[in-house]
Amino acid sequence: MTPPDNKNLVDENKELIQEVLKAYPEKSRKKREKHLNVHEEEKSDCGVKSNIKSIPGVMTARGCAYAGSKGVVWGPIKDMIHISHGPVGCGYWSWSGRRNYYVGITGINSFGTMHFTSDFQERDIVFGGDKKLTKIIDELEILFPLNRGISIQSECPIGLIGDDIEAVAKKASKQIGKPVVPLRCEGFRGVSQSLGHHIANDAIRDWIFPEYDKLKKDNKLDFEPSQYDVALIGDYNIGGDAWASRMLLEEMGLRVVAQWSGDGTLNELIQGPAAKLVLIHCYRSMNYICRSLEENYGMPWMEFNFFGPTKIAASLREIAAKFDSKIQENAEKVIAKYTPVMTAVLDKYRPRLEGNTVMLYVGGLRPRHVVPAFEDLGIKVVGTGYEFGHNDDYKRTTHYIDNATIIYDDVTAYEFEEFVKAKKPDLIASGIKEKYAFQKMGLPFRQMHSWDYSGPYHGYDGFAIFARDMDLALNSPTWGLIGAPWKKAAAKTKAAA
Repeated sequence: MTPPDNKNLVDENKELIQEVLKAYPEKSRKKREKHLNVHEEEKSDCGVKSNIKSIPGVMTARGCAYAGSKGVVWGPIKDMIHISHGPVGCGYWSWSGRRNYYVGITGINSFGTMHFTSDFQERDIVFGGDKKLTKIIDELEILFPLNRGISIQSECPIGLIGDDIEAVAKKASKQIGKPVVPLRCEGFRGVSQSLGHHIANDAIRDWIFPEYDKLKKDNKLDFEPSQYDVALIGDYNIGGDAWASRMLLEEMGLRVVAQWSGDGTLNELIQGPAAKLVLIHCYRSMNYICRSLEENYGMPWMEFNFFGPTKIAASLREIAAKFDSKIQENAEKVIAKYTPVMTAVLDKYRPRLEGNTVMLYVGGLRPRHVVPAFEDLGIKVVGTGYEFGHNDDYKRTTHYIDNATIIYDDVTAYEFEEFVKAKKPDLIASGIKEKYAFQKMGLPFRQMHSWDYSGPYHGYDGFAIFARDMDLALNSPTWGLIGAPWKKAAAKTKAAA
């Protein structure tokens, strides 16, 4: 990355962290100190602790295991019905909130934007919900006969009262002749939604891959494998992202035989192990299944990044290198085709955006993957962090960030606001929980979990939308009517003088 402007910036940011930590009681301060650091160039790690329980009493942006399983991994599988097993609230607030686009007829052969719940009441807590769950599955089979299978997404009470959802799933699967997958993703498990991802991955391995093994053994796979088959994993088609990625892969001559799980189907889950290469977009949420595919089927896998023209070209070449000269030549043709398009986008937007700064705080892959897209536009990232990252995420982040970048893991609302006040970025790119607090502070903001109702941001076409949206955020005249707190303070000082 770029060399350090001066060593003092690292020390300055470390002093800022210590100043922010002073507000905590000693015990909390010692715990939070391990999650905050300043990146120093040439170091192989960001130097923060991660995947540790949040401190009680602070405002954290993390979700729960149920959110990771139902809301991220399984929910976008469009031709299955996903039952939120427990009280209505968890399912309601996870209902169609992530903009997982899909093609299909809702209520007939696709169910992604529908909400199914067992609506637990007090009597279900006392007497158990197994019979109710069985009845629900029977009713769903009558009402929606074209569903391809059912997943049971457990909420907190299920684990607390000890319902045997596995027995219900096995019995129901035999009765309806379709997969019924139980998931022990109760929200109290783990420290964040990350464990929910892991539980969801393990369920695919334990309940879906046996279907593939059986079909392969009986020679009943419904497609002829080819040498150019790939599985696109960990792309949830937020605003159409997976379509943008798939388009480029197919344009270079590859065949996407499985798309997990945005706009995905049960059949694509089943035939995933038949691909020649696994391409993982969101490493954090689905690296577990990639490792299972490698261990059990000998499948190679690689992480790719389709944010911004620089990384798109690099990823296309890296993917092509796994195949023959035909694919490698096609990759160069695709890059050459879109180069003038990207040049036009950069010529239009970079002069309007260059020199601005941004602070990121998101989940999954975005705290690192979107950094090159901002840099392509001349926007410098001065701080970044993960809601539910692990140590390997922070190691991977070192390849993306500059010297003296502030790193914050599971940052609290207080810490984030204090960092913003001190660093005075021009733009905040974070989630819905942070959006309105910073907008009320008069700061331009982009919601980077679901693209603020825009997108796609993946691929060449997506970058054009990304550049437009950053321009709309930063250069909107409305911000001149509000003003960030430090700008108001400066104006008052100037007026008093």
